[in-house]
Amino acid sequence: MSRSIMEIVAEAKKIVPAISPADAAALMGRDDVLVVDVRDLPELADGGKVKGAVQVSRGMLEFRADETTPYHNPAFSKAKTIILYCASGGRSALAGKALKDLGYAKVFNLGAFKDWVAAGGAVER
Repeated sequence: MSRSIMEIVAEAKKIVPAISPADAAALMGRDDVLVVDVRDLPELADGGKVKGAVQVSRGMLEFRADETTPYHNPAFSKAKTIILYCASGGRSALAGKALKDLGYAKVFNLGAFKDWVAAGGAVER
């Protein structure tokens, strides 16, 4: 039985809790928190990214997050709280589920970058 991508995203959103821009901002800046932008690089050129976020395109996330691969990014640690976002919240939900599957326990979906901006969140280019 096949499922649509929107069904898969909806399932991921049930697994990965949403976090509001205000709650995310309250956590940011701590050493035990990592903010990850899973959009592709051309998307960042349009409006920047959340200040302090690490950009890892969705296609490379598992490789950057898994310490057993040669592509591992040491910013990722299972001891950290991970906050993910993308353009609309779908890719970040899928990314959060993937991180949970890799053993990350504290994973949140900030959702859409535009919502962060609308809430007055800090942005860098």
